[in-house]
Amino acid sequence: MHTLNILLMGSPSGSSNPYQGLIMMGIIVVVFYFFMIRPQMKKQKEMNKFREGLKNGDKVITTGGIYGKIVEVRDAVLIIEVEDKMRLKVDKASVVADPSDLEKK
Repeated sequence: MHTLNILLMGSPSGSSNPYQGLIMMGIIVVVFYFFMIRPQMKKQKEMNKFREGLKNGDKVITTGGIYGKIVEVRDAVLIIEVEDKMRLKVDKASVVADPSDLEKK
């Protein structure tokens, strides 16, 4: 606790670097970029590539946990067939994975 107080007080002579705060803010921005923003952008790019590559016959899982096989692909909508030949119309953005991805993990 005492060490933290000493560090927060600054230098005893009173001549602190005016750029020290800017440098620390810059370091924080760089750390956030490399550990939070960049991986999220990479993951989003991979997901978009996956959704654009969907075709008839692919097996998929929706965000709601529905397993199905793609019957028809439209611009923003997929028609998937689930058990007993029932067909569902789902948004492309709701498709998150295919079952083979789960088997690899």
